[in-house]
Parts: sequence; structure tokens; C-alpha cells
Amino acid sequence: MAIPLARPGYISAAILGFAHTVGELGVVLMIGGNISNETRVISIQIYDHVEALEYGQAHTLPLLMVAFAFVVLAFLYGVQKHPKSKAVSGVVF
Repeated sequence: MAIPLARPGYISAAILGFAHTVGELGVVLMIGGNISNETRVISIQIYDHVEALEYGQAHTLPLLMVAFAFVVLAFLYGVQKHPKSKAVSGVVF
């Protein structure tokens, strides 16, 4: 009986866990190694662009990651059911 009530929490945890894993994957690959021309971590890619004075491309990558984060959060918000507020004598609950 409690599992159906906890369904939104499970969905939120799964989506946020996925988003967190995407962020952590870069750190794990960066610590694990950066094989030239084979693996590319966004943080290293940004560093390479800055080192090559390609500031436009260096700014594009973080903006894409921020956009991805907002898409994940918007999806999470859309998946969850939000009850409509009930007004009782002018007070919104």
C-alpha cells in the first residue's frame, strides 16, 4: 500500500540519480585516465579549448551542460503529479 504512494519519490530518485551519475562520470573518467583522442571528458575538453584560446567553444560546452540539467529537471517536474491547490475561505493550501 505504501509503494504506490511513494511512486513519485522513486521516479524523482531515479531521474536525479541519473543526472548525478552523468556529472560523476566525468570525474571518474578524469581520475581514471584521459586516453588521447579516445576518451574525452567535458572538463578536459573545456580546458583544452581555453588552452587553445578557443573561448567561444569553451563557453558553449558548459552552456550545453546547464541546458541538459534544466531539461532533466523540467522532465522531472513534468513527470510528477502536482495536486491542484484548494482554496478555503480565501486561504490557499
